[in-house]
Amino acid sequence: MYKKVHLRLTILCAGITAAIMIIMSFCYLFVSEAGLYRNQNNSFKNDMNTITTNLEHQSVISMEWLSKMEAQGNYTLFVLDNGVPFLYNQLTSLPESEKYELLNESLDAYNNSFLTLPLSTASTPYTSDHVEFEFTFSQNQEKYFCGVTQIERGSSLLQVVVLSSLNPLKQQILEQRMHFIFINIFAILLLSLFSFIFTGKLLRPILENQQRQTAFVASASHELRTPLAVILSSAECCMDAPIENKEKFLKNIKKEGLRMSALINDLLTLSNSDSQSFPIRKKPTELDTLLINAYESFEPLAREKSLSLSIELPNNTLPLCNCDPDRISQVVSIFLHNAICYTPENGKIHLSLFYKKGIYSISVKDNGIGISDEEKKKIFDRFYRAEQSRSTKGHFGLGLSIAYEIVKSHNGTIGVKDSVLGGSEFFISLPSS
Repeated sequence: MYKKVHLRLTILCAGITAAIMIIMSFCYLFVSEAGLYRNQNNSFKNDMNTITTNLEHQSVISMEWLSKMEAQGNYTLFVLDNGVPFLYNQLTSLPESEKYELLNESLDAYNNSFLTLPLSTASTPYTSDHVEFEFTFSQNQEKYFCGVTQIERGSSLLQVVVLSSLNPLKQQILEQRMHFIFINIFAILLLSLFSFIFTGKLLRPILENQQRQTAFVASASHELRTPLAVILSSAECCMDAPIENKEKFLKNIKKEGLRMSALINDLLTLSNSDSQSFPIRKKPTELDTLLINAYESFEPLAREKSLSLSIELPNNTLPLCNCDPDRISQVVSIFLHNAICYTPENGKIHLSLFYKKGIYSISVKDNGIGISDEEKKKIFDRFYRAEQSRSTKGHFGLGLSIAYEIVKSHNGTIGVKDSVLGGSEFFISLPSS
């Protein structure tokens, strides 16, 4: 399932980005090709102006000048005197018959479209005019820019036909398109690779969460199986046991039922946290009073196990903390209960509260069995127990996970470190508002 979603997201991400890139490439090519065509057309018109100006001021047309103009623009020039061609372009590789056809078709296109245009009426010894247009040669469907200059001196009419093939422009446009195709293909491959990596990282938290949920269900099933087995076996034994022994089996059933109820409550708490419906009811709270109440609740239990439980509070009056007092009391109870369970006889447990720059710090230190650095990284994971022996003490490995979710919902921090007393120190930090 994960692989299918990963592949589909990769295709979707890469496809959308590639489509946008291709559309932008088409737009750029359209603008670029239009610009190339316009630039070449303008260049041709400028050359026609130059040719016309030079012809107006020359009484003799030299072969050298014509060759120079042909080579400069890679043009094909024809000069006609009273409609009779007397010079053909020497640079072109066209056959003689094809030259005639090219000249005739260009003149036909000119005569059909521009012959009726009047020549200039300026007061000069001659009249001149020139026009530029595009036409297609019928033999090979090659496109040309064509310019025709007419200079009339008395009864003499000089015509110069200049042809510029658009094949170089066509080749330039084709090369540009091929470059863009290769660039787009390469970019799409890079986009696909990037999308695969990006969507993989995007889906990784979902995959990890799914794996955690699977592990959570498996661990919960394992934890529930034990009390259920005890309840079923006790119930079966109770049915056949004498009346005087039934009370013992009923006590076992009640004990394991309460144990299962506590586990189910913890599971529901964590489930609410996962579904973003974790019940938090904040109100102004006196944390020093909250810690005193927790101390008074656990001190008899600590004394019963020959443990010394102490408390340290600030001397000054503290501002109220905006938090859920029941939830924070639950966190402190989890810390104290763990400390009492894992601290040997005659050990010490220290509960403290500090306030500095709008941050409350609550810690529980002990000189118990301690926690290794490797286990500190996993101690807040669900169903994680640093020692297998903890499973015999009625712990499910959910208490610290619940504490973590409570503190996180208060925008606080929670952690564990080595205690100066020799064991572990669990601490939380809460903002005052």
